[in-house]
Amino acid sequence: MPISLPIEARANELLTRSPLALLIALVLDQQVPLEKAFSSPQVLVDRLGHEPTAAELADFPPEELAAVFSERPALHRFPRAMAARVQAVARVIADEYDGDASRIWADASSGAELLARLSRLPGFGTYKAQIMIAMLGKQLGVQPPGWRAAAGPFGEEGSRYSVADITDEASLAQVRAFKKERKAAAKAAG
Repeated sequence: MPISLPIEARANELLTRSPLALLIALVLDQQVPLEKAFSSPQVLVDRLGHEPTAAELADFPPEELAAVFSERPALHRFPRAMAARVQAVARVIADEYDGDASRIWADASSGAELLARLSRLPGFGTYKAQIMIAMLGKQLGVQPPGWRAAAGPFGEEGSRYSVADITDEASLAQVRAFKKERKAAAKAAG
């Protein structure tokens, strides 16, 4: 199953076939529109002139990587901080998974193990790890035993809570409406 977010087709294709690109997108998915976060891995590839490996990103001179992220238009609202976070994730992948990001989920024997693995990545708290599990399960067919439970509410069939549920403009609008309602309820509560 290909990822079909409302972004450029080649960005979706990269996210579908490159586990590293998908993880980078999830790292960047905070304080920017999801279209920006999930398009930025393709922009990074374009700027570098090739798809980087985890080892390459891990070993990139930090100031140079920050400059690539900061080039206009910047890959994130906070390009230097996110370049450092992407580099930290790449280092974990290079050191613990032999540079193969897909091993994070391919080698996980259960949803609980996958949740633990993702939660240990820099910048991945419980919610981000659960959203990643939901995205893997719902959009890429990666479904270790117990994946829905590990994904929490994001794994629910038919939910419209996160990027894992977005396949087109209509589902994007539903996810945005849910987030807006949740934010309003939190504000009202206090």
